Amino acid sequence: MNTTLIAILAILSYLASSLIISLRLFGNNTQWQPPRQGGIVLGLIGVTLHSVVLYHTMFTHNGLNLGIFNAASLAAWIIILALMLSAISKPIENLGIILLPLATIALTLELIFPSNYIFAPSSPWGLRIHAVISLMAYSLFAMAAVQAGLLAIQDRHLHNRHPGGFVRALPPLQTMEALLFEMIVIGFVLLSMGLLSGFMFLENMFTQHLAHKTVLSIASWLVFSTLLWGRFRFGWRGRTAIKWTLSGFVVLMLAYFGSKAVVELILSA
Repeated sequence: MNTTLIAILAILSYLASSLIISLRLFGNNTQWQPPRQGGIVLGLIGVTLHSVVLYHTMFTHNGLNLGIFNAASLAAWIIILALMLSAISKPIENLGIILLPLATIALTLELIFPSNYIFAPSSPWGLRIHAVISLMAYSLFAMAAVQAGLLAIQDRHLHNRHPGGFVRALPPLQTMEALLFEMIVIGFVLLSMGLLSGFMFLENMFTQHLAHKTVLSIASWLVFSTLLWGRFRFGWRGRTAIKWTLSGFVVLMLAYFGSKAVVELILSA
C-alpha cells in the first residue's frame, strides 16, 4: 500500500474542507456559497485517509511508534475527528479554518521527518493508556484554544461595533462561550485522568527526563481548575476566560511537545 499517496489524498481533503469553510466564512452572503455539509464530509474523508497513514507509521513490528511527529499527527487526527463529528450537530466547523491547515502540516511533517520513539510490546499497558489519554487531553485543549482565539476576535469586533462578515458568520457569543467551556470541562477530565494514570503506572513522575513535563502538566491542570472554579463561583467569561484558556494551553503544549522536542530532537542530536 502506498502510504505517501494516501497521505497526499488526506492532505488534499483537509485543504478542500478548509477552503469550503473559508468560502462560507469570508464569502459574500449575497452570492452562492458551498454547502456546510461539504466541508464536514471532506473533513471526514481526510480523517479516514489519515487514520490509514497513522496505522502504517505508528504500529510497527518493534512496537508502538510515538515519536514527536507521529504524536503530533495523532493529536491532529484526534482533533479533526472530534471537530467533524461534533460539527454534525453543533456549529463548530468554523474551527477548521485553523485546525485543518495545522493537521495538514502535522501530516506533512510525519511523512518528511520519520521519527522513532518506540513503546515495545512488552511495555506496561498502563503506560500506553497514560500516553493515549494525555494526547486526547492535549487535543481537546487545542480545540479549546482555537475556540478561544475565535471568541477573542468576535468579542473585539462586537465591542468595537464592527461586526464584519466573518464575525456575522460565527454563532452567537453565548453559544461560542458555552462550546468553549464544554471543551474545557472534557479536556480537564482527561488531563486529570492522564496525571492520575501517570502517577499510578510510572515508577517516578519526577525523574530527570520527566520532571519538567510533570511540573508543567500540573501547572496547566491548576490553570484550568482555577478557570473552571472562577466560572462556577464568579461567572468568569469573555476576555478573562480567553486569557486563562490560552495560558493553560501554552503551558500544556510546552509540557508535552516541548519535552518531546528536547528529548528526541535536541538531546538525541
